[in-house]
Amino acid sequence: MDEEGRKKDYLDKNHLVYKLMIRQPDFVTEELFQYALDAVKKKKPDLDADQVHFETITEGLCVQAMHLGSYDDEWKTFERMEAYCAENHLKRAEKTHKEIYISDPRKTAPEKLKTVLRFKVEKIE
Repeated sequence: MDEEGRKKDYLDKNHLVYKLMIRQPDFVTEELFQYALDAVKKKKPDLDADQVHFETITEGLCVQAMHLGSYDDEWKTFERMEAYCAENHLKRAEKTHKEIYISDPRKTAPEKLKTVLRFKVEKIE
């Protein structure tokens, strides 16, 4: 969330800061990615692809859950995840989280959406 969003006492989705990611198969290397990006830039020069880049992430210890339903109700799943952490001597390592969209919201009713929610955790000694 940006500074304006932090001042509100409710979630204003217009102020979210996010990164869109697409998992790549293991055979996709930085070189193959660059080759494909260069080809796209040549074929579609008007397309702004300057912010597209290849990135590898290693998350470490995480808690994740399948959220079923509207994105607006994700807080309920996060509450269950936080309770799991408390019961298992874990705490969130940071405020950010990942959302992995299993369903296509253009083709799925909100109550049937599936989203994997994940956040990093640390063990509490």
